[in-house]
Formats: sequence, C-alpha cells, structure tokens
Amino acid sequence: MLKKTSRTFFIPISRLEAGLQEAVTAAYLCMRAIDEIEDHTDIPDDLKTELLFALHAALQSAEPIEEIKRILAPHKDVLPEVTMQLHEWARLCPPSIAPTVYRYTARMAEDMGNWVKHKWVIRTEQDLDRYTYSVAGMVGEMLSELWTWFDGTKSDLVKAANFGRGLQAVNILRNRDEDLERGVDFFPEGWGKKEMMAYTKRNLAQADAYVADLQDGPARSFCKIPLALAHATVKVLAVGGNKLTRDSVLRIVGRVIG
Repeated sequence: MLKKTSRTFFIPISRLEAGLQEAVTAAYLCMRAIDEIEDHTDIPDDLKTELLFALHAALQSAEPIEEIKRILAPHKDVLPEVTMQLHEWARLCPPSIAPTVYRYTARMAEDMGNWVKHKWVIRTEQDLDRYTYSVAGMVGEMLSELWTWFDGTKSDLVKAANFGRGLQAVNILRNRDEDLERGVDFFPEGWGKKEMMAYTKRNLAQADAYVADLQDGPARSFCKIPLALAHATVKVLAVGGNKLTRDSVLRIVGRVIG
C-alpha cells in the first residue's frame, strides 16, 4: 500500500530500521487515509466533515481500532482502500509510540474537517501557513517525536514544521491545475506562480536547516530523500515542467544514498 500511495516516501521508509519503519509506515498511511477523505472528488463536503470529525474523536477514544472500523464501514463503496484500512495502519504502529501517532492523526483529521467546512478559503499568506501546517507541518513535528522515541535524536520543531510546509508547497505548485479544476485555490489573493515559488523556497531553506541539524542516523537519512526530490521538482516547475520522471527520481535517490 505504501508503494501504491507514495513514490516519494516509499524509498526512504523502506530503508528504515525495524521498529522505526513500522512507526513511520503506520503514521504515513494513517495520515494518507485521512487525506484521501479531504481530497475525495465524489464525496459531498458535509459527509467529509462528518467523517473527519468522527475519526478525530475515534482516534482519542478508548477503543480507536473498533471505532474507526465502525465509522468507515458504511462507506466502503466510495472510500479508497488506503482509507478503509485505516484501522490496520493504526494497529501496525508500535504500542509505545501509537498514542503519538493517533494524537497527530486526530489533530489532522480535525483541522482538515475545518478546512473542508470553510471551503478551503485562503486569502493571505497567514492562511496558507495555517493550511500547510494542518496537512504537512504537523507531520514534520510528529516525525521529530518519532526520531526522539526511536534513538533520542533531538530536532527543532519549528524547522520540522517548515520541513513539512516546504514539501506541501511543492505539491501545491505541482497540483495547481488539478486543484483549480475541483474548485480549490491554495494561492493567497494576488499570488501567482512567482510568489508561491518564493514561499516554497523559503520553507525549503528551513527544511535544509532542519536536516543539517540532525545527527547522522536514520532520521537524517530519511529526510534527505524527500527533500532532495522536492528541490529537484522545484527546478522542473521553474522551467515549465510538472513532475520528475521515474528515472530522475531513481538518479536523485541514488545520489543521496550513495
């Protein structure tokens, strides 16, 4: 499922050590499951908010696995496989770090529910900061907690959030046409490609600083790969392209892990 849902994260996650690999896999798939609800093109917004708020509550309940199954079961004909298996991703997480993953996934579900409810209205850079934090910045913070849990690695949570923001900003640039087709505009009022590119580069500079501060080990090895792919994608977008080719991805990854 990880390979099916993320070309960017499959490679670095597959290289993690046992224990950390299960934790990051579970966290990624839990959040991807939530994200698929927010982005679904065939589900009305009122049902999206209902599901996201219900999952927010379920993940904080005494029996999150059973609650998740109960909430999603009636929607198996419309929700994707990665979402319908959310209870399995939650179960995959090592018990000692599961509460952290559940807490962040619950927060993301609530934030996404609110963004759906308010029609993703982004007027200012501050609005954009709030959105990119909701869907990616808090992922960076969660990863920092996973690094500390696994081997004591310390990191800067502000830079961690901007690491996530930078990756998300690349996605916003890359998916611009698709987002507009579904009636969603993540560019603040008056912004064009130039302004969003500058925003992206500012956050990627913080991401560079975040990774540079990490001690040698699995956390640093993991983060270097999506960051290198993000920088390469920005270069492609700057000259009018849309995404990296598979060969380019493999070449960049080989250079990073070489």
